[in-house]
Amino acid sequence: MTTGELTTLELKATAVCSEINLADIAGHFGINRKFRWEDTLVLRSQALQGILKEPENKSVYLYHFGSAVFVNCAYHEIMDVLGYLQKIEKNISLFNVKEYSDDYKVEVIPEGEPALNNDYMSVHQLEPHHLEIAAVILAKSVALEKIEIAIDQLLDEVEDIVTYLNQGKLSSSDQLLAKLSARILGFKFNTLSYIMLLDKPDITWVNEEAETMFTELSAIFELEDRYEKIRHKSDTLLDITQVFATLTHAQRGNQLEWAIIILIAFEIVLSLYEMFFRH
Repeated sequence: MTTGELTTLELKATAVCSEINLADIAGHFGINRKFRWEDTLVLRSQALQGILKEPENKSVYLYHFGSAVFVNCAYHEIMDVLGYLQKIEKNISLFNVKEYSDDYKVEVIPEGEPALNNDYMSVHQLEPHHLEIAAVILAKSVALEKIEIAIDQLLDEVEDIVTYLNQGKLSSSDQLLAKLSARILGFKFNTLSYIMLLDKPDITWVNEEAETMFTELSAIFELEDRYEKIRHKSDTLLDITQVFATLTHAQRGNQLEWAIIILIAFEIVLSLYEMFFRH
């Protein structure tokens, strides 16, 4: 929106799935090039003409790790774009648009004081890297939020295992433990690889201002701290499942030993029976 000399760009980020195939979407819009994991697909006004009634000054940033950032798009326009993209990329979900989301504003104030906060930033003049950095930080933040919620739910499930341990019960199957461990490892893999939390956009290597902005926004959104918390939680979950698996296997080993002892005792009893009663 524009008011006098004040221009405000409104960004809306949402996590729509775990992974987006950018190459398929890019090919649909006539963008024929290879996309690396760290690349961003940007759909600008021209690409949105067949989707939105008023695509001017609007754009969409798409990321491999399942996040999308919409610039100057109303909620119904976001749903229109995602509904269209879902026909190309089946992984995209329309159900969690509001659940994993965040808003941010970029204000252009020629005479104002530049600022960088957790809900808006103001600059004298809009540069290409301003939107690029703000969008990627928001995208990573909502992707982290999705993982944070999921791993907390998993922690609640593991509490049942701890309760069983406190009661001296060991009843989980190897298949259940394997699935639980796979989900935990998935969190660690997604956090580090899909979200690429420790990677910087290419522009930060050639633009000092972009690097400074990326570093400051990362700190404001606490990306590294949140990543560390997820890593510690996932390590704790793995430790619990490993202990539970060890105890379960030890219990089965004891059961097997007792079965062998009982079989040996039975053989001895049979031998004594034949010795004393048949002869």
